[in-house]
Amino acid sequence: MFDATIWAAIALVIFLGIVFKAGVHKTIGASLDNRSDKIKDELDEARKLREEAQELLAEYQRKRKEAELEAEEILDAAKREAELIAEDANQKTREHVVRRTAMAEQKIASAEAQAISDVRSAAVDLAIAAAEKIIAGKVKGATADKLVKSSIAEVKGRLN
Repeated sequence: MFDATIWAAIALVIFLGIVFKAGVHKTIGASLDNRSDKIKDELDEARKLREEAQELLAEYQRKRKEAELEAEEILDAAKREAELIAEDANQKTREHVVRRTAMAEQKIASAEAQAISDVRSAAVDLAIAAAEKIIAGKVKGATADKLVKSSIAEVKGRLN
């Protein structure tokens, strides 16, 4: 009369009744709730870690930008300083050239003045020698010596 299917159904109902009576469904529900809470906590922790990672990334990007700006400022300052040094070197070179030119011109002027003085001195000596010969040939004696000496003194005074 009862076949195996009915006995299996009756056994199932009895088994489920025992399980229900023992409170296994509460244990399974609590276990599932615990697992759900654990997963939720893990998701919250993962979200928190992700937010921290994003904050760190933003901070490092900001620091990198600041470092790039600082590097640009350093390069600009170095360029300005190099330009100032180059300008200063050019100015000093120009001043040095001007001083050297002035010194050369001064030496040339001094040499020119010395040459003129030497030529005048030679002309005086030559004029004196010529005057001595001319006077010596025309005038004789003590008068000649006196005249030659006074003429030589006068010519030297006028030419120098």
